[in-house]
Amino acid sequence: MVSARRSFEGSMPVAALERLCGALAGSGGEVDFRLDFGRDELGTDYVDVHAQAPLTLTCQRTLEPFVLPVTVDSRLGLIRRERDEAGLPPGCEPLLVAEDGRLHPADVIEDELLLALPLVPVNPDSSLPDAAVDHGAAGQDDAAGQENNPFAVLRELKK
Repeated sequence: MVSARRSFEGSMPVAALERLCGALAGSGGEVDFRLDFGRDELGTDYVDVHAQAPLTLTCQRTLEPFVLPVTVDSRLGLIRRERDEAGLPPGCEPLLVAEDGRLHPADVIEDELLLALPLVPVNPDSSLPDAAVDHGAAGQDDAAGQENNPFAVLRELKK
């Protein structure tokens, strides 16, 4: 694939990626992908991975599911031994290939999507529930809070 500079393009259901589904709130949707194989000017074999998918995650603020559009664009340097990683150009992540040189495209796409997931998913359109944010009482408690503040005595000493 590398010598022929082959490209593969297509789509697959998110449900077909078992490890990814384990990190999601739902397995609906399709992953659109393109894999471009090649060799750079330094002779490094690589695969460019481009993938887009609407992934259903659980918002950690509201605990409600939401759809996050995830886009992956990365270059992976194909290496056969771990010590070959040092020879990769900057911006090229290592991908250890088996001795037979075979690569499973679905596994590569799944790995890249897993790496693209946010550590703490938060729906950008969400807000905290009203019970968690008490706007009215905060203004009234400021005056009372200053009277009961244990550091008020220190503030008076400072003057």
